[in-house]
Amino acid sequence: MREVLAKLSRLSGSRSAHLCLDLRPDPRRFPSSSRSSSRSLSMVWIGYQLVTRILDEDRDEDHDEDKRAKWTKIETKIETTIGTFCTKTYGNASRLRGFARGSREQIVRTALCAVASLLALTTFATASRPNPPRRVNIVLIMCDDLGYGDVQCLNPENGKIKTPHVDRLASQGMTFTDAHSGSAVCTPTRYGLLTGRYSWRTRLQNGVVSGFNPCLIAPNRLTVAGLLKKQGYATGIIGKWHLDFQYQDPKTGEILPKQGRAPVGSTIPDGPVTRGFDYFHGFHHAGHMDRIIEDDKVIEILEEIHCLPRLTEKSVAYIEERAKSPDQPFFLYVPLGSPHSPHVPTEEWQGKSGLNVYADFVMQTDATVGAIAEAIEKNGFADNTLLIFTSDNGCSRGADIPALREKGHYVSAHYRGSKADIWDGGHRVPFIVRWPGNVEAGSSCDQLITLVDFFSTVSEITGEKAPNMAEDSVSFLPALSGDPIQSTRKGVIHHSISGRFAYREGKWKLLLTSGSGGWSFPSPKQENADAPEAQLYDMENDPGEQNNLYRSHPEVAQRLLADMTADVKRGRSTVGPAATNDFANIVIWKGRKRSGSARSRQRKNNPR
Repeated sequence: MREVLAKLSRLSGSRSAHLCLDLRPDPRRFPSSSRSSSRSLSMVWIGYQLVTRILDEDRDEDHDEDKRAKWTKIETKIETTIGTFCTKTYGNASRLRGFARGSREQIVRTALCAVASLLALTTFATASRPNPPRRVNIVLIMCDDLGYGDVQCLNPENGKIKTPHVDRLASQGMTFTDAHSGSAVCTPTRYGLLTGRYSWRTRLQNGVVSGFNPCLIAPNRLTVAGLLKKQGYATGIIGKWHLDFQYQDPKTGEILPKQGRAPVGSTIPDGPVTRGFDYFHGFHHAGHMDRIIEDDKVIEILEEIHCLPRLTEKSVAYIEERAKSPDQPFFLYVPLGSPHSPHVPTEEWQGKSGLNVYADFVMQTDATVGAIAEAIEKNGFADNTLLIFTSDNGCSRGADIPALREKGHYVSAHYRGSKADIWDGGHRVPFIVRWPGNVEAGSSCDQLITLVDFFSTVSEITGEKAPNMAEDSVSFLPALSGDPIQSTRKGVIHHSISGRFAYREGKWKLLLTSGSGGWSFPSPKQENADAPEAQLYDMENDPGEQNNLYRSHPEVAQRLLADMTADVKRGRSTVGPAATNDFANIVIWKGRKRSGSARSRQRKNNPR
């Protein structure tokens, strides 16, 4: 095989030009109506003829039986491997084999043309395509506690906060209207985004982490940053980590105990730069926003009001630095700490919204999005960059949601609930994708996706697979072209701050709680004993989750419960290799009230 490729690579200069003119494709062999398909097949035909000539030449020269055996071995390997390439690329290997029906040798030669065509494209078609296509850059901006209704173009009737930069992104790309975070709170969503796996499969069964503990992402678990780094990408994170890491005394190496704040100079042995990222500038979580970390070291104390400007500055600087090495693709993950509390807009933005300080902070956050988008454009990356804008969960009650509603602003638009809740307001998030030439400007998609799906989407875009990883992730790449998502996952699992589960399958959504499962009334401690033990909604006809159908459609509820239970217990929700949860005792239905007879049956079936 190497000898064939070597001979092909030596075809250059005037001889290449001569062969290019001499080996013309036969148009009768390419009945395809697709122009791109026809062009590809034409190049394959040219490659086929090149390889045929080389094989003929080498067979004439190799009279030795050992060398003939070598050629036979090569042929066998080609026949079993390149045939697969033909099928994947053109849909039917027989379409190519039809070029040379007859002897086994002819079929092998036809298969070889797939290899030759790649060289033919670079050797003979330099006039039309002088440089190979650049790999796509990926920039993901994730806000912290930004509600679905806080983006004006998503909530035109009841959105009173101006977000011109995000609105502009929507006009340039695709808006997903049924996108969900991995959870209704911070940490679980960030884990799912980076690993393609639900966070409740780990030790984190509810709530969030607070630092000074080993990283939630296991050392042997591949992250999306690690996936891209394997392909030569530069990988950077600028912003909020919130996935736990430890602090270390740089002199003694001793792990520091949990305390109010990490001292400047302390090092981090298990932070982002050990989980696939080349570069980190940011902080752990909102409560520690004043401790700025670079790579694996706490470098300074920064007043919180300056944090968002710092992240903006560093994000723009990172993109400008990547422009110095334009041939190396990059992944920039920008998990902003805003508009999460503390709400600290700078003086320029204070009072701008006319609503309250939270709304001012949202407007400043929108300006940061604009600055990053502008940096991408100014540095020549716009046409080759996949830019995603989203949020980690819904708007927090710290925004003073009732006061905003009095002024006509609905943080979750027409959806029920907000941050921490199992209702859609807790986890339905803005999700906008700009990718010129690949995503239609001003388009929208109503297919169900989750931030956990980012991993598999990147994997499909770049062609880098993650065996045995990303157990809950499904690629939404087809949706970017307006096609249906091909999912092996039955449904999507939602998770509230208290660990309450919900399951979305098609139009149906089952909630294993009688209340919000979060902070909105009724919270888990406020649930009415007379209310149905669960909730079932038809999200097509009742997106506001007002008409509980749990008692009237028990067969639907039972089916969804069985599907969700299977997804939880088998360690993955997609088709793939066997997997296990890190945490063995996941309680699927928390707080469920059981009758006395049910409890008796449970004791009988599970004696101590």
